[in-house]
Amino acid sequence: MPADDASASATQSTEQLSKRKRNEQGSRIDPAWQYVFDVNADAKSSKCKFCSKLLSGGAFRLKHHLAGTKQNAAPCPSVPDDVRRQMLELLDFNLEAKEVRKNLIRPGLGVNSSEASAPVESVQSSIPNRGKKISNSNPPLPNRRQSTMSQLLKKDLRHDACRGIARWFYNNALSFNASRDDLFGEMFELVARHGPGFKPPSYHELRETLLKEELKEVEGKLAVFKEEWKSVGCTIMSDGWTDRKRRSICNFLVNSPRGTSFVESIDTSGVIKNTEKVFQMLDNIVEKVGEEHVVQVVTDNASAYKAAGERLMAKRKHLFWTPCAAHCLDLVLEDFEKHLPVHKTTISKGKKISNFIYARTNLIAMMKEFTNDRDLVRAGATRFATSYLSLARLSEQKGNLMTMFASEKWRKSSFASIQEGKRIQGIALDGRFWTNVVNCLRAALPVVKVLRFVDGEEKPSMPFLFQELCEAKLKIKSNFSNMEKR
Repeated sequence: MPADDASASATQSTEQLSKRKRNEQGSRIDPAWQYVFDVNADAKSSKCKFCSKLLSGGAFRLKHHLAGTKQNAAPCPSVPDDVRRQMLELLDFNLEAKEVRKNLIRPGLGVNSSEASAPVESVQSSIPNRGKKISNSNPPLPNRRQSTMSQLLKKDLRHDACRGIARWFYNNALSFNASRDDLFGEMFELVARHGPGFKPPSYHELRETLLKEELKEVEGKLAVFKEEWKSVGCTIMSDGWTDRKRRSICNFLVNSPRGTSFVESIDTSGVIKNTEKVFQMLDNIVEKVGEEHVVQVVTDNASAYKAAGERLMAKRKHLFWTPCAAHCLDLVLEDFEKHLPVHKTTISKGKKISNFIYARTNLIAMMKEFTNDRDLVRAGATRFATSYLSLARLSEQKGNLMTMFASEKWRKSSFASIQEGKRIQGIALDGRFWTNVVNCLRAALPVVKVLRFVDGEEKPSMPFLFQELCEAKLKIKSNFSNMEKR
């Protein structure tokens, strides 16, 4: 055998032996091999530990299978997240190393060759142009693969971060609506700008240092608001409400074209809200804001506030007292219930049905079975709006409720035999009750629509209020076929 042939044969045998040994179980050094079982002795086939898929080939295909890149192998559906990230990092690192080697050692050029350091432009200029336009719009394939794997890795990192944020929401019982705040996204933009190693604010910083800085910034913004009050004037608004401890609270706010700012909150639980007390509160707030800046004062339409508003206008000639539109509409609904017997009776019967069901857990379960898990009570902007919206929900579930009270399940229950249960069943199966519900809604829902409009914060409502009121009146007339009495 010639020497050259013997040398070539020996080299080929050495390469085959090296390749065989590298794939054998005892010689494998790639981290991906720990996630497969050998199927046969020659190590040509292996089985994934996570999805039991048979794989052929080496560690490169195995890593793509575990990384889920859908390149060179089908993705593993059961691979754990930490293993998937590990494989993505390995593939990403290998591609970067390949690019480095490609740039250092080019085909046909030695490492020590003087041509290796020649500019790229000179190499390209030496290639003759044969009339074909060469486009560089698409990056080389390795770069595209590297970009894809970087995106997959980034997607995993984002998922982990979102899990951590969500867990913080759950552990602290935070409202999901907090994520809709513009400051929520801004906060994470600032954290991302800082980069890895960000140290969150401590308890002391939140309670002392940062709070004082925020207060100073808010006071600066409020100073801008006050400057606007001097030029265009402002409106003082009072908002009375009751908290969970049944305390009566009255908030005072100031509105101008730039926005609304909070002024003061007064606990009026121990105060008798007669004309004199209400007048003193309003007069003190006007003095605090500055009489020369105030154009009007808006309060609810209760008799004490109305009388106090008239006294305020008599004392301070240039400002106006204006009743709250939402409260006026709420009084319209209150008058419906107070002065129309059919409304009073129908709302009372509707409340009896709801109260009877919601006072008994077993009956709630039965009700939701017939109503497809829908509730019978619907909250509104005000107490009287809630009454009519709950009637509307009863009307929506009329068929389901009548079916429930006429069902075998109801008859076999203990509720059907008690006196109160029989009365509630009689109301729910009474056709006249449901007719009255419809008539009540025909009168009230157009007013509720306007109430929700003026009580909303999506857009200013005052320019459109007169039109909305006219449309509500026309709708009520149309609902009753233009009959004044019925």
